[in-house]
Amino acid sequence: MCGVIGIVGCSTVNQSIYDALTVLQHRGQDAAGIVTIDNQNRFRLRKANGLVKDVFQEHHMQRLQGNLGIGHIRYPTAGSSSPSEAQPFYVNSPYGIALAHNGNLTNTDELRKKVFELARRHINTNSDSEVLLNIFANELDKFHTYPLTADNIFIAIHNVHNIIKGAYACVAMIIGHGLVAFRDPYGIRPLVIGKRELEDQKIEYMVASESVALDILDFEFMRDVKPGEAIYITQDGQLYSKQCSNNPKYYPCIFEYVYFARPDSLMNGVSVYQSRIQMGKKLGAKIAREWKDVNIDVVIPIPETSCDAALEIARILNKPYRQGFVKNRYIGRTFIMPGQSARKISVRRKLNANRIEFEGKNVLLVDDSIVRGTTSKEILEMVRSVGAKKVYLASAAPEIRHPNVYGIDMAVASELIAYNRTVDEIAKDIGADKLIFQDLSDLINSITEQNSNIHHLECSVFDGKYVTEGIDDSYLSLLEQKRRETKKTLVSKSKESENLEIYNEEQ
Repeated sequence: MCGVIGIVGCSTVNQSIYDALTVLQHRGQDAAGIVTIDNQNRFRLRKANGLVKDVFQEHHMQRLQGNLGIGHIRYPTAGSSSPSEAQPFYVNSPYGIALAHNGNLTNTDELRKKVFELARRHINTNSDSEVLLNIFANELDKFHTYPLTADNIFIAIHNVHNIIKGAYACVAMIIGHGLVAFRDPYGIRPLVIGKRELEDQKIEYMVASESVALDILDFEFMRDVKPGEAIYITQDGQLYSKQCSNNPKYYPCIFEYVYFARPDSLMNGVSVYQSRIQMGKKLGAKIAREWKDVNIDVVIPIPETSCDAALEIARILNKPYRQGFVKNRYIGRTFIMPGQSARKISVRRKLNANRIEFEGKNVLLVDDSIVRGTTSKEILEMVRSVGAKKVYLASAAPEIRHPNVYGIDMAVASELIAYNRTVDEIAKDIGADKLIFQDLSDLINSITEQNSNIHHLECSVFDGKYVTEGIDDSYLSLLEQKRRETKKTLVSKSKESENLEIYNEEQ
């Protein structure tokens, strides 16, 4: 899961893109990048591993001149954290194109081969985003007129939709033209558009992964970019849009509402905050119905995505709601850290249990979801260490039993705590006295009740049903094999790094 930003402004946009990326930092903490087009029609690029505040120093910002720019924050979905895979990516032909991408393509290997054999384009990284950029560039290269028209660009994106598979929300810039944004035909990954009217009646436009990025810059939310739709905004501010898919459908990612998105975002016409309130109401009703004989003294959320749901659960159960964990605000989200060992180590650095809220009590902990179980197990051990008598756990999402192929780091089923396990077995594994999960139908209704136009959600991690073509057992097996090979490489590099540090210390 990543975050993307694109702005067509009337003055320098570097600070605005920086500010927008900071509020999307929750979507990825591995790398950040900004590219602008200056008044001499040259790309100005800065990207590197790290948080937004660390990647961009004052001298970098001074170089990022121009009224048109895109930005990206990265969360690696395949274990790779190489600086070379930080986005945006750039190609010099045709015209000069830069692109940033949120999502994951599912036919990358086939595309990489095709783009070399048919277009003689070299892909220099393992990133599917670089493949996507070169596919888009090749389609634009088929037009021999200058400048490109809006229809030329929309035809190219229509062809891209027919070539690539998977989930993608993209922002791109074309030298001498302007900003382009497009979304996959299922609308799996989110993308919104907004505008800001200036005193001289000029209009600036912005596209972003979440509406909260518009809010902090005082852009007016216009709407979601539709599944399959493309937006083209010229460098002088003319906006064009067109549906570029033959058969678009709404299948937004359900996990955006469970975990990834900020609660103050509006996504696909649905308030993320309100959806989490509804998750709590429905899960609270299930607990009241199925755990009538369970003695609960207090309801405590595992911060902070689950706080809204936990508050509703406490209200329904008529139990005290308490903030039992103190969070270190300077530690990143453990679920989206690039390695399992790093994820485990950071749990204790991230949270500390307030003994007074746990000692001698039967505690109901509420979490947004349980993925690998590592974090849950560490937290439950911590809670018992400060004197909790009984520890119950409720998950606002159902059991995650299937891999994700659309940009969430759940690529291998065997790494998931719920894979081939019953609820009782999961509870025993993580050390819970009792465990309950949200029903999938209730989770879906928590979201779709706010927007009657959404009839489906992308729920593959829960039900194993993949909305795009080609996701079968052989594909998933190949994905798992690649994941294991990548993991071995990362472990090997980590050991080499450790040995080098020891050698340097000894010297």
